[in-house]
Amino acid sequence: MIREESPFTPGSPVPAELFVGRSDQIEELRRYVAQAVSGRQENIFLTGDRGIGKSSFASFLRHSVSKKLNVLGIHVFLGGATSLDDVVRHVLEQILKETSEQSWFEKIQGLFGQYIQQVGAFGISVKFAPPASDLSHLVTRFPEAIGNIVDRLSEERDGLLIILDDINGLADKPEFANWYKSFVDEIATHHPHYPVAIILIGLPEKRDSLAAAQPSLMRVFRIVQVDRLTDEEVGAFLVQAFHNAGIEVEPSALDVMVDLASGLPILMHEIGDAVFRLDDDGIIARDDIAGGIVLAAQNVGIKYLDPGVYRELRSRRYLSILGKIVESPADVEFKRSEVMTRLDGDEKKVFDNLLRRLRSLGIVETDRRGTYRFVNRMYPIYMYMVSSSQATGRNLGS
Repeated sequence: MIREESPFTPGSPVPAELFVGRSDQIEELRRYVAQAVSGRQENIFLTGDRGIGKSSFASFLRHSVSKKLNVLGIHVFLGGATSLDDVVRHVLEQILKETSEQSWFEKIQGLFGQYIQQVGAFGISVKFAPPASDLSHLVTRFPEAIGNIVDRLSEERDGLLIILDDINGLADKPEFANWYKSFVDEIATHHPHYPVAIILIGLPEKRDSLAAAQPSLMRVFRIVQVDRLTDEEVGAFLVQAFHNAGIEVEPSALDVMVDLASGLPILMHEIGDAVFRLDDDGIIARDDIAGGIVLAAQNVGIKYLDPGVYRELRSRRYLSILGKIVESPADVEFKRSEVMTRLDGDEKKVFDNLLRRLRSLGIVETDRRGTYRFVNRMYPIYMYMVSSSQATGRNLGS
């Protein structure tokens, strides 16, 4: 049976109604946004490993505070942005999109002059398209531009939440760090009442890049770390998602999926979606999920790993060793001597060559004690999924 409407969203933020966990962090961020609404501008850096669910977290927060705190929340994805002009244009255009269907849209429409375009063959949308010279002017006058928008909205909304998602391509650019520091300084010195909260979202190493480019910038941020979900939270999400699609999940099957998801939302969506696609009777039993795990492992490798890394980890020459290096998705490091005791004769002959390949590809690094550590947590999880999808009942959780 071919299903069309999957309750899972691999690669996209989860719908607010399916969001689980993070209650303490959500409350912390709500307090920061509430403080911004009182007039004190707030800057937050939301960080965590790849696949940890930062975008879903931010999306749920926007949905929540928009209602509870009466703020205008915008979620701006900057994955394709390469310049400050791009950043400012994306922010202003998203404000237009979020307000275009409101009865009070005309209150801010005039601020954008004649540079609003209506586009779309199957429905009208708005686009902000000023000439390059005017856009550059807005970059330097960004604090004033946002302040003017907030003033125009003051009768309708008590503040503004701006989420700048996926700043990884900008964080290495000193001009971005310097521009943001100038923005914060301008607010602090010239705008005593500025009910705006801004959340930057990026990987931990990108926060380090910003700090290196502008050391004093990090002092302005409240740092919020997004960690893995608990097994209970992953299980609750999977049960609810399958239930919404009219599918029952048996406990033994749920245990395997929770184990493989390793607390990473990106994996629980890939695994859930793959198992959902292959189900044909509305009941997910333990015997039903092997094919889904194989499909999920393939999708994870193709989507989230470097092509060279993916090919190397799928090599038949090394495949049998993967499950002996990584016996649990939580294994982020290993010792050569310990793995050698688990290998057979043929595997021992190629093991050192595999280690050299893993190091040359940047998958692992080693210290003086001879301990190998995975550079990215996605690598051991993927290796565990691959070995689980190939081998025995033990690898599937028995």
